[in-house]
Amino acid sequence: MIGLLQRVTQSSVAVDGEIIGRIDTGLLVLVGIEQNDDRNKADRLLERILSYRVFPDDEDKMNHSLKDINGGLLLVPQFTLVADTKKGTRPGFSHAASPHEAEMLFHYLVEKASSVYPITAVGKFGADMKVNLINDGPVTFWLQI
Repeated sequence: MIGLLQRVTQSSVAVDGEIIGRIDTGLLVLVGIEQNDDRNKADRLLERILSYRVFPDDEDKMNHSLKDINGGLLLVPQFTLVADTKKGTRPGFSHAASPHEAEMLFHYLVEKASSVYPITAVGKFGADMKVNLINDGPVTFWLQI
């Protein structure tokens, strides 16, 4: 399971021109789900997302987590994160979970996140989404569980 964390000052996701999720300061997390991912991996990814220290303290060092700053969390499913790009000129997706499995696991992650962290917004699985963000820093981290 992959989480691409981007520290943002604001972010939103729209489907068919309608904004379905929006946050201010916080983390936009693009989520890729691979074969053999399960609820344990989703739980571990969420734990890391919420506690990963990417926000500055008074000395401008990355010592604060999303929970520490009470920031927003925007979870967006992104199938292309699991692409195999090691060779050729076209990505391969043989490592990706099936659409059904990925959707079920993404919904589990969203439900779990919403239950433990109230400032959670989400994108829509399988939709053509438009994601808007202002990356703060820029600060971007790849977490793979």
